Amino acid sequence: MLTAQSTNAEVWAAYDDNASYEEEGSRTKALAFVTACRIILRRRPASTGRGEQNVSFESIREEMDSARSWLAANPTTDGTGRHAARFASFENYRDEC
Repeated sequence: MLTAQSTNAEVWAAYDDNASYEEEGSRTKALAFVTACRIILRRRPASTGRGEQNVSFESIREEMDSARSWLAANPTTDGTGRHAARFASFENYRDEC
C-alpha cells in the first residue's frame, strides 16, 4: 500500500505492477493503480521541458480516468472472480387478500 512515505521509485513500481488490472480483472490492482496515478500527479509538475521539448503528465491523468471507468464497469465481486449474485427473498411476505 502506498503512503506519503513511499518513495518515487515505489510509486512508479506500483504504477507499473498494477497496470495489468484489466488483463487480470483485478479491482484491487485497479484501485492501487489509481492511487499510484494520484501520487504521481501530485508529486509532478503539470508539464516539464527544456527549450522546445515538453513532457506532459496528462497521459497519467487519462490512465487514471480509464482505471476509474473500468472500476465503475466492474463492480465488487464475491471473491471468486464472478459478480456476486443477488436473489429476491419472499421471507416475511404476507399476502393480504
